[in-house]
Amino acid sequence: MHVGMIGLGRMGANMTRRLLASGHHCVVYDADPAAVCMLQEVGAESVTGLQELVQKLPAPRVLWLMLPAAVVERSLSELSGLLEPGDTVVDGGNSHYKESRRRAESLRSRSLHFVDVGTSGGVWGLTEGYCLMIGGETDAVRHLTPIFEALAPGAKAAVRTPNRSGEPDSAERGYLHCGPAGAGHFVKMVHNGIEYGMMQAYAEGFDVLQHASSGKQTRAQDAETAPLTGADHYQYDFKLEAIAELWRRGSVVRSWLLDLSAHALQADPELTDFGTEVADSGEGRWTLQAAIDTGTPVPVLSAALYSRFSSRGEGGFANRLLSALRLEFGGHGQKREG
Repeated sequence: MHVGMIGLGRMGANMTRRLLASGHHCVVYDADPAAVCMLQEVGAESVTGLQELVQKLPAPRVLWLMLPAAVVERSLSELSGLLEPGDTVVDGGNSHYKESRRRAESLRSRSLHFVDVGTSGGVWGLTEGYCLMIGGETDAVRHLTPIFEALAPGAKAAVRTPNRSGEPDSAERGYLHCGPAGAGHFVKMVHNGIEYGMMQAYAEGFDVLQHASSGKQTRAQDAETAPLTGADHYQYDFKLEAIAELWRRGSVVRSWLLDLSAHALQADPELTDFGTEVADSGEGRWTLQAAIDTGTPVPVLSAALYSRFSSRGEGGFANRLLSALRLEFGGHGQKREG
């Protein structure tokens, strides 16, 4: 198939390479000319703008956006005057599912198709394949099946679930039509919310292991510092990289995220190259909002999101007020670092 790929960042570039390797013809565009040149060198057809990209594609066209959620609307606005009835726009980024529903309705009124594809796989997707969560009209999704087949990991990516039989279905091959417009991005939203919680659990668990030597450290002895009860119980110097490797084998907490934790800890056991601020790209917030709207309790996912806010100092004022209140009611001075 002919595919126009718009957005050649970490995901878009590797997805294009995977499509090219499967024999698809890719016309590529990015605001960064260097990104376009790199893919031209491996067989993609390059263009310098969206109008040229549309002109290079045979009708009915397929245009796949791999863009930050904040710039999807602008790109769609520019594309809207260039497309013809029957063309399909795919949003493979992390847009809000409500926006995807609105965009699908807007394009449908002009006889254009919109398919939202939540895409997971990160920088490893080029070799491992991408998990694709798809929303949109059945006919439009069916038309894109060869693209999904090329991008997805395939059935051999995981051991088959017991009692499944016959030819592997699309979910077993790594892509699934989840429902109408917005369904793909809704499933990906929740996927990323779960990801927040899983990552937080690993991070906190390894942090407890990291502090298991606290009994060897001298603690201040004053009214503002809680004493460490039973310091002799916290005399362990654990090698976190070794524990991560251990847990990868036979443990019930093994997972790909644990594999990645082991890789990071092996390279830098103290993680000295990383700061303490953790970003969030929106999906955790949207998952929490959906949970509130539907009355679904998600204490782990919400705690993981709030932890990211705290890591960026966004609880700074609250912490200052806490210190002020301790001073007001008890005369407690504030302990300062340094």
